Amino acid sequence: MSDKYAKVYSEESFWTKVKKFAKKAGGKVVYVALLLYYALQNPKTPAWAKTVILGALGYFISPLDVMPDMMPVVGYGDDLTTLISALVVVAVYINEDVKAKARGKLTDWFGSEVLAELDEIDERLEKKE
Repeated sequence: MSDKYAKVYSEESFWTKVKKFAKKAGGKVVYVALLLYYALQNPKTPAWAKTVILGALGYFISPLDVMPDMMPVVGYGDDLTTLISALVVVAVYINEDVKAKARGKLTDWFGSEVLAELDEIDERLEKKE
């Protein structure tokens, strides 16, 4: 991921973006972003993995990406692709604590019904572990 996007990342801008666009982006996008965010916060995640995460989260935060987020239906498709690509690279650092934190925050925002949407992502993670 480009350093350009890593420089866009800040914790404040991440939470602003997620809170503002959570419902529009959908449970899967927000879940993957939260998984990466909580992995970034983990002191056991190595620097190289944090660099990958920062680039992906910076891309997610950036208003300038391939598909503008305001485009109906497809606006977050490129964000999800970028976030999942980063997730696959750093999957070994997505532990049960990271998943629990992400699921907890997601449930707070969307309710427990969103958890059914996450099986596909968790299955991908389990294959990488």
